[in-house]
Amino acid sequence: MPHRPAIRIVLAKLGLDGHDRGLKVVARILRDAGMEVIYLGLRQSAESVVAAVEQEDAHAVGLSLHNASHLTLAPRMVGALAAAAIDAPVIVGGIIPDDDADELRRAGVAAVLGPGASADEVVRAVRDAVAGRS
Repeated sequence: MPHRPAIRIVLAKLGLDGHDRGLKVVARILRDAGMEVIYLGLRQSAESVVAAVEQEDAHAVGLSLHNASHLTLAPRMVGALAAAAIDAPVIVGGIIPDDDADELRRAGVAAVLGPGASADEVVRAVRDAVAGRS
């Protein structure tokens, strides 16, 4: 059976949102599932995330958005990756209304996870998003 390299995912908080407890839990969930997690933390820009994805040769980006900026920041992240010719899916978690989740998917976000997502759902969303790009 061929060896599959571990999924590498960059996790970040874009903008001024200071709530990072959930993203730290997600980082541990993904690490415990065998993924390599590059945790950038708070107050990142789309450009700093792109730079990290390039430097780390990451397979995906995970964003946590809790300050109602998801309709602006998530599409900006998708666009910044596309502009850099990086084919990495963006997975978004946070407080996101269902209607907005549909809009985010139309804008190119691979998966949207709410606050009630289980550890299994988080891992599956990342694996499915990465598998959909390979």
